This record gives sequence, structure tokens and C-alpha cells, in this order.
Amino acid sequence: MTAIARTPDVSEAALAAIADQAAELDASPAFPHRAFEALAADGALALTAGELVTRAREWAAVRAVAQADGSVGRLYEGHLNGVERVAVAAPEPLRSEELQAVRAGRLKLGVWGADPTPGEGEPARLTDTPDGLALNGTKVFCSGAGGLDRALVLAKHDEPGPPVLVYVDLCAGTHVDRCWYRAGGMRASESHRVTFDGAPVLAVLGEPGELSKEPWFSRDAIRTAAAWAGMADAAAHAALDDLARRGEPDDLRALGAGRIVAARATIDRWFEHAASRADAEPDTDLRDLSVQLREAIANAGRTILDEAARACGSRPFATGTALDRARRDFELFVLQHRLDPMVARLGRGALAR
Repeated sequence: MTAIARTPDVSEAALAAIADQAAELDASPAFPHRAFEALAADGALALTAGELVTRAREWAAVRAVAQADGSVGRLYEGHLNGVERVAVAAPEPLRSEELQAVRAGRLKLGVWGADPTPGEGEPARLTDTPDGLALNGTKVFCSGAGGLDRALVLAKHDEPGPPVLVYVDLCAGTHVDRCWYRAGGMRASESHRVTFDGAPVLAVLGEPGELSKEPWFSRDAIRTAAAWAGMADAAAHAALDDLARRGEPDDLRALGAGRIVAARATIDRWFEHAASRADAEPDTDLRDLSVQLREAIANAGRTILDEAARACGSRPFATGTALDRARRDFELFVLQHRLDPMVARLGRGALAR
């Protein structure tokens, strides 16, 4: 496979190890413990715990990991989202203790926000018990279920208004339904349905609506888009490798390769632009920019996949190659984030102005 883009925060050895296991985990899905051990050894699990690492470096790390394996990239960006929120909103001394454990590679985090539909269980709710706060109910699309140590969970509470963000210890009071998630993409992300039965809540983070606060919510969104970009990179590299192995290209293959290269350059420029804004003004509101960036990355990724399919034909998809895996991962992950309503709001605002 073509070399994965370099990043100062994840070693080439770690990326190679993650990539080498990707096909195995896709065929026999399981939480990628070895991948997280490699990331921990590089000190890459705490990139969002402080302000020393720039957004450019952080997003580059997520992108490189997702190129190596889309499932690991999805889990990694979710972990970093959780770490940043603990750093911002967890009370002391819990904050310092948890971040120290993250830096030491002892804790893996995730953010679980999706509610069940009717028939899938009751939405998660925060309850008082004699032993303290606990969580009951159900969440779906719980990426990393069964492999994570902590989760930041959106939960209902007794007061009207937005949900609260609770920090949950997953060592007890959780049941993972591994039959719920049967997707063809991101198979090793372990994005299952989880039912809580008195799961211990370590803290309520911030105020109701905490998860949607800026600038962190837009950072979460761009971090997710960095994982999309890595999956698109994987598809681009796989397609270009396939075409190069065929010898002198005809016009159709050459045109497809050129469009793939141009689409990847579009992704690069958007992240450069976003990083220049975010690093120059750390507290700036990136809501509109994050929507524009995600729309651009989603469209560029679709272009890469469309051109790859037309230039390479059906064989890479029929035989389960890295190109097929990248397509399954990218299409499912983008679909989970329902961009159209956000882009429509952006358009309405522009028209109103």
C-alpha cells in the first residue's frame, strides 16, 4: 500500500501496525486493542488534553489513523472528543486523575449521543440512588462498546431542557447488544446498542446542553471530518495503486486518477484553512466553517469513490480489497452525520443576509 501520510504524533510503526491488522478486524470484528496500545505508546491518546498541540497536528493524527483503518480512526476521534470534554468540564480532582490515566494509556473514552428509536429501548436517563448518581436506559451507535473504559453520555434528566452530559464508568451496569450493529462499514468500531442498568456516573459535566457548547462542538465535528478524510485517503491510495499496477493508463484511467488527485488536494486545502483559523483564534466560533468543511470533505470523498469505481471497475469491490473497505467505512460514517439539514441552515442564513 502507498505510504500513509506522516504525522509527528503517531509513529510510522504504529500506523503500519494498525494498517496491517485492518483486514483481519474487518473480517472478524473486535475492538482494536492492539491499535490503542500502539497509540498509547506514542503518547497520542491525550492530544486534546491541553493546548500545546495545534489543531493542525491533532487533525493530521486522526486523518492518518483513519487512513490506516477507518474503524480505528472513528474510535480514535471519539476518544479525543471525550478527552477534550473531560479536560474542559470535569471537576477536580477527577479531571486530573482521569487525564493522568489517559496519558498513561490506562483509559479509553468515547462519546455516546444517539437515542434509540421506538422498540429499541428507553432513552438513557440520569437517576439518583443511595450510592450516588447512576444511568439507566439505552443508547445506540455506541462506538467502542465493550472495549472502552469510560463514556460521555447524553442523558435525560428530571428538569425540562437540553440533555445533560454524564461521565460514566463502564466497568459495571452495562449490557452490550452485539447483534444490533450489523453494518458493512466500520465493522471493528463495535458501534453497538448499550443498555445501562445502574451504571455508575462519575460526574455530570458542565450544564445541560454542555455537549453543544462552542468552540468544542465544532472541534468535535472537524475531528470527525478528519476521520472521513483519512478514509478518503485510503480509497484514493488504493485506487491509484490499483491503476498504477495495470501499466500505461488509457484515457479513462488517467482521467479518473487526475480527478482523485484533485479531490484529495481539495481536502488538504480545507484542513489547512480550518487549522489556520482555529490555531490563530483558539476560542473562535467555527460553526459555519465546520459545516462548510464537512460538506466539502463529504463531496470530495464521494468524488474519489465515484472516480475510483469508474476507473478501476468492479474487481476491487468484488474481491474485498482496501478500496472496498474504505468505501464501506466512508459511506456509513458520513451517513451517520446528516449534513443536509446543517447545510440548508447555512444557506438560509446566507440568503437572509
